[in-house]
Amino acid sequence: MSSRVHGSEETLARLGCEGLRATPGARVLVGGLGLGYTLRATLDVLGEDAQVVVAELAEAIVAWNQGPLASLAGEPLKDGRVHVETADVKRVMRGAGPWNAILLDVDNGPSGLTQPSNAGLYDSAGLAAAHAALKPGGVLAVWSAGPDERFTRRLQQAGFTAELHSSRAGPGRGTRHTLFLARRRRTDRQGSVP
Repeated sequence: MSSRVHGSEETLARLGCEGLRATPGARVLVGGLGLGYTLRATLDVLGEDAQVVVAELAEAIVAWNQGPLASLAGEPLKDGRVHVETADVKRVMRGAGPWNAILLDVDNGPSGLTQPSNAGLYDSAGLAAAHAALKPGGVLAVWSAGPDERFTRRLQQAGFTAELHSSRAGPGRGTRHTLFLARRRRTDRQGSVP
């Protein structure tokens, strides 16, 4: 989380929501508010009738984004398309779907966790829950401090097609971060639309 370099967070939103501007009533879940840059970029991509739910566990982060830090990302919480839930993204993901896209910028991604409880987002059960919460063709986009081959395999085993993208933290400079772009297939294994 930085107010100086946030290019990879913005790229996460652009890749995860690509093609949704023309989707009527697109529904997007943003896991992790941070300083609001992922949310701002998400709103910039989506149409006016979209719905964006932000799941943020820390009440203080929500308060900062409504108060002293609001202007950093252009006050995205004031946008009428946004609803904030001060809750665990795992609970929100499972209870309020289906989603066109789920964007996760939680912890350091699937490896190097600072909070062991976040592992449940990135393990096989967490990925199965994300897959079930997405509409057919929906996207799970995950920010990560670095690549993780085991996570890529888990995405594929959960039924996603998976792509890795590299994005710099700043414009043409800064640390490289990894963005996992996982798409739920439009049809299930039997060939029917779920």
